[in-house]
Amino acid sequence: MTTETRKLFHAELDELNESVVRLAGMAGEAVERASEAFLTADLELAESLITGDREIDELTWTIEDRVFHLLARQQPMAGDLRSLVTIIRVIHEIERIADNMVNVAKSARRMFPHLLEPPVRGLIQRMREQTVLQLRTAVQAFVEKDHSLGSALDDMDDVMDELQKELIRTVIAIDKTEESVQNAIQLALVSRYFERAADHAVNFGGRVTFMVTGSMVEDPGAGSTGPGR
Repeated sequence: MTTETRKLFHAELDELNESVVRLAGMAGEAVERASEAFLTADLELAESLITGDREIDELTWTIEDRVFHLLARQQPMAGDLRSLVTIIRVIHEIERIADNMVNVAKSARRMFPHLLEPPVRGLIQRMREQTVLQLRTAVQAFVEKDHSLGSALDDMDDVMDELQKELIRTVIAIDKTEESVQNAIQLALVSRYFERAADHAVNFGGRVTFMVTGSMVEDPGAGSTGPGR
């Protein structure tokens, strides 16, 4: 590349990075809204999230298309190439976080008008907080190109795994009627949606490690075929 071409390339790359952060912000908002819809049995909010997911999909496709055009025009090498490959990979991790939150919103519709027991509400709230924390950490790692933050997400994810187990144990302990069994199934699915969303945040951090160091890391959810993949 000439000096001028390289300046233009990096300007476009900066814009793409900003779009990734914007996409992650939309996914983070989806986590908050889906959780609120589920906790409060707010059908209007749930429906708004479900229909609004198309905006996240469209931004994902737009970013991907811009990356492919930049690859074709500039044919970057080394670190620049890793940055573009990383963007392609992380936007789909982010998009899947949002997909899992759409599933949470759909579960809110299925459980309506059931009100959650206080212990369950508390655990769902903690799962929301943990998902948001892991996504924000992954975004920070991406923005700062700090692969140590990306690596730390593996340990953070242990918290989410324990929350999921605790929620399942709590649901099992609740007295069983036909209605409560159906709701327990939905709660088990919701716990899985949050756990998968958090896994995608870990994957996001792993992509940052590749971007910075060139080393690949194994996805924590590799081989999973669960919802939201």
